[in-house]
Parts: sequence; C-alpha cells; structure tokens
Amino acid sequence: MTLTSIIMLTRNRVDLTARCVESVIRHSPEGEYEFIFVDNGSTDGTLSYLETVPQSRLIANVANQGFAAGNNQGMAAARGTHILLLNNDTIVTPEWFSGLHSCLERDPSIGIAGPVSDNVAPIQRIQTPPFRSMDELNATAYLCRAQNKGAGFYSHKLIGFCMLFHQSLLDKIGGFDERFFPGNYEDDDFSIRARIAGKRLWVAQDVFIHHEGQGTFRSDGVDYRLSTLANAEKFREKWNIGLSAFEISQHGYNPSDIVARESFFIPERHYEPLTSQTLAPDGHSPISSSIGISFSESNSNTV
Repeated sequence: MTLTSIIMLTRNRVDLTARCVESVIRHSPEGEYEFIFVDNGSTDGTLSYLETVPQSRLIANVANQGFAAGNNQGMAAARGTHILLLNNDTIVTPEWFSGLHSCLERDPSIGIAGPVSDNVAPIQRIQTPPFRSMDELNATAYLCRAQNKGAGFYSHKLIGFCMLFHQSLLDKIGGFDERFFPGNYEDDDFSIRARIAGKRLWVAQDVFIHHEGQGTFRSDGVDYRLSTLANAEKFREKWNIGLSAFEISQHGYNPSDIVARESFFIPERHYEPLTSQTLAPDGHSPISSSIGISFSESNSNTV
C-alpha cells in the first residue's frame, strides 16, 4: 500500500480548513494518506484545531511564507510516494482520491492530475447548480463521475488548488518557484516545467471537488488584482513572453508556446530547489520565519 502526503497551507479561516479536512477524512481511504499542514502565521485558532487532526504533521511559520514556499516546506517534509497539494478552501467528494490516483496509474506519461471544479480558471471549470448541503454537493460529484467515467483531457496547464503527482516528479523538476509571492503563477510555472521535463498534465473530468476561491487573499485583505499583475510581470520576465503583464493577466497566454521553445530540460534553468528561498514582499530581505514541526498520531476522529 502506498502513502499519499496531502499538503495543505493555512492562514486563518479555520472554518474553511476544518470543513476541508473533515471532507478529506470522510472521503479518503484510512491509512493511505498523511496530512502535512503548513500554517503561515494564523491567529484565529487554526493551530489549535490542526493539532487535533489525527495522522498529521504541522509546520508552523511565524510569518506568511506565501503559497510557493509553504508548499515547498510541506513537500520537503513529505513521506509519501505521492504528493497531493490541496487548498484549504476546497471540499472533496466521494471517490475523489481513487479517481485522481487512477489517472496516474493508467497512463505513466501523466505527470500531474487535477480535478474539475466550480470556481477555478476556465480550463478546469464546469457549471454546476449551487449546493445547499453536503448531500447536494456529493450528488453533483456522483453524477459527474457516472457521466464521465474515465474521461478527461491533456491540458496545457493545471490550477494549483488540487494537484496529484508522484514524489519522483520533485526529484526531476523541484518544487514551486518562490519568486511568485504571495501567490499566483507558481502553478503555471510548475506545470510548464513538468511539461518541459516530458510529462503530460491531465484534467480528470470524472472527479469534481468544490473550490471556494481566493479565501486566504480575501481574509488577508490582499488586493488580488494587483498581486496577480505583479506576479504576471515576474512570469513574463522569467519565460520571455512577448506580452505585457496586463495582457497576460487579463487575456492569458499559450503555455504550449513556452514548452515548444524550451526544447530540453536544463536543470540550471528549470529546476527549483525545495529549500526555502522566499524574499520579503519588497524583494530584498528574507522573511524571518520560526518553524516548528509537531506530530499528531491520535486515533481520535474530528468528523
């Protein structure tokens, strides 16, 4: 039996985190996963809650390390043969775990698999009726699975709210690029580097999970539009895209153009180490971070 390390970043919004964790416990096979929580300076009781979650490990950052560096911390600590990055503002559904894993099992060329959802970028978005209860959400997921069993498509990129891949992918391409602070475009960059390394990306149309979207940005008071534009500029510079940051942010770009141009995986250019290298928002001095890891091996159930 293999182990999957579920990496989940948190920063306040304990309500969303608890809802997500409880859905994972309810709909995932016991003993086949571990939680690795990376908290980015929560002050609302999130840490106290995470310490109660069974079969979990907690990395507690004093300062906000951002999405890329936080996930890198979690992936560096992972013990699983598979890594599953999952946003804390999601709700997973029946058969999500087996559905995503089956994608990697049936096609070795697939490097990363992701689900469809109701509140993500168009490439993985499907239209669903609003749900008023968990039963209604699960019914939508069951219907999606029944109607699309085994269906999906190779994608030019994947959205980072939920990604499953073999741990060995990290040996090849490394982790997220931490220049994209606090978040946005690190998942584009990760997807592109996986493709340059010869791996395909798969959207599983038979796996549906709910995504709240921008929960942490809103709770932190971050201007999502300006943050996205700033990282679009970093992305443009890194990949030498002949579009302005505004054009990329507003109208998108073609990731396959980058992949076609970058014919070979060059470690010096394409590999991103998992060790934290995060800079402060001003781009100059490192963020001060005190990191602690605690273990919760309780058999108690939080659901």
